[in-house]
Amino acid sequence: MTATPSITRTSIASVNPYNNEVLREFPPMTDEEIHRAVEAAHEAFQSWRRLAPAERAAVVRMAGELILERRDEFARTITLEMGKRIGESYDEVNLVADILRYYGDHGPDLLADRPVPVEEGSAVVANRPLGALLGVMPWNYPLYQVARFAAPNLVAGNTILLKHASNCPQSAIALEQLFRDAGAPPGTYTNLLVPAAKVAQIIDDPFVQGVSLTGSDRAGANVAERAGRNIHKTVLELGGSDPFIVLDGEDLDRTVDAAVVGRMSNMGQSCVSAKRFIVLTDMYRDFVERLRQRFAALVPGDPLDPATTLGPLSSEQAAENLVSQVQETVSQGANLVIGGGRLDRPGAFVEATILTDVRPGMRAYSEELFGPVAVVYQVANEDDAVSLANDSPYGLGGAIFSRDLDRAQRLAERLDTGMVWINHPTSSRPELPFGGIKCSGYGRELADLGIQEFLNKKLIRTFPTTSAIGFSHG
Repeated sequence: MTATPSITRTSIASVNPYNNEVLREFPPMTDEEIHRAVEAAHEAFQSWRRLAPAERAAVVRMAGELILERRDEFARTITLEMGKRIGESYDEVNLVADILRYYGDHGPDLLADRPVPVEEGSAVVANRPLGALLGVMPWNYPLYQVARFAAPNLVAGNTILLKHASNCPQSAIALEQLFRDAGAPPGTYTNLLVPAAKVAQIIDDPFVQGVSLTGSDRAGANVAERAGRNIHKTVLELGGSDPFIVLDGEDLDRTVDAAVVGRMSNMGQSCVSAKRFIVLTDMYRDFVERLRQRFAALVPGDPLDPATTLGPLSSEQAAENLVSQVQETVSQGANLVIGGGRLDRPGAFVEATILTDVRPGMRAYSEELFGPVAVVYQVANEDDAVSLANDSPYGLGGAIFSRDLDRAQRLAERLDTGMVWINHPTSSRPELPFGGIKCSGYGRELADLGIQEFLNKKLIRTFPTTSAIGFSHG
């Protein structure tokens, strides 16, 4: 391990978590620069909104083509800034291209006005943009999280102010350049190099009309409170502690493989990572042992090396926090099957870890574990599995594995989550809505629902000039 790197207190820094090297530092924007950026986004909205949806969609689709041309540059930047393994960085670039092209192709149709049947004349619900929107985005998917917010809203006619996580400024700058090169007019998409302390100030600006945040439930509560004071619409995608329920022992090797993918993708730093493995008694011991073997075989190394299967976490602080959660849970009586500490090497590495015998009151029972740590529970039956799965402050996603699809679908209906995937780890595609309930937030991103969140659903009711005049109200 190495000490936390020395960074200028006032800077926004890009640090490689593989070796803690400071890659670049950027001065944060001044208050005057922030105000000018917000004002420019408001001014750009006045012309951007008047373009036909197909014209706006063409810009977004072009961004999808350009990012594929620059995939090597973008993938390398992601890996250097937050430690994602290079293969997964390429996967993220490809997913972002899919999202941009999805809204580029389908966005105009998704925005079509909706006629309302009436007895006389006509009525239509017209989908119209709101204005400049603030997006507060996290570091764990530096491109994907931005794309699923920006793409639909740009096609909808809103303009974007993007406050990215402070540890991935180079990814943020590259995205701004991408949209500019795709043809977005000045002020349409603006990157804000600001610390988190400036978010409230931006929300308070009267030109800002809505806020979307992906991050922790604590950050979401703060943003929602501030936005509420300003009567701003918000969408929040927050933390998760997704259950992964194993109902039978059929294809157990495939199920364990899926468990490793679900837990270790992005080194477990995903809101929809499988975090709580809930296994019926008959398969429990076998599942734990096979999972232990898979975890023990992971190879730590440079995330730029395709042979690496265990990369670093995003930062020294993230690694320290995760190990603290694990060690305190063990001190409270949990069983440590494998791992539990830092790897003896430079960088923000944490051992692949399995905990069992975790009970209510322990930290790992109710807190989100953001890293390569799996908690495995043994349950006697389906009812116990559902009860345990729902005993969480979070409700983002979940996964159920069973050969009996009817059984799995019945169980899916009982889970208190925004998403359930059957026989596959929770994932994301442009055409599928994404979001949760409870402390995992509200609103939906992606698919048709994602483009509907920040719209003025304007009713236009028309009567013929010969109609009788009357008035009623609710």
